[in-house]
Amino acid sequence: MVIITKTKLVEAGDKHPDIIDALNDWYKKAKKANWNSLADIKKTFNSADYVKNDRYVFNIKGNDYRLVAMIFFDIRTMYIRFIDTHSEYDKIDCSTI
Repeated sequence: MVIITKTKLVEAGDKHPDIIDALNDWYKKAKKANWNSLADIKKTFNSADYVKNDRYVFNIKGNDYRLVAMIFFDIRTMYIRFIDTHSEYDKIDCSTI
């Protein structure tokens, strides 16, 4: 997958240094992936969920952090929209972010 806005990963790591290793692991796996559906994503990240509006949610470092990405399977591209703690995630509408 082509991952757009990698700077969001760096910013999240700067804000929360305890997730740097988990984000690097997520990035490596997502970059190598060739997903065509949520079922494919779940083979790599079994806790991933589809929200709506092309948004998918990934648990990072267990369930402590959440990453929201827009994924367009037809062009193998994902846009990182949000990375933060689970409590901050609960404050947003991730289907519109």
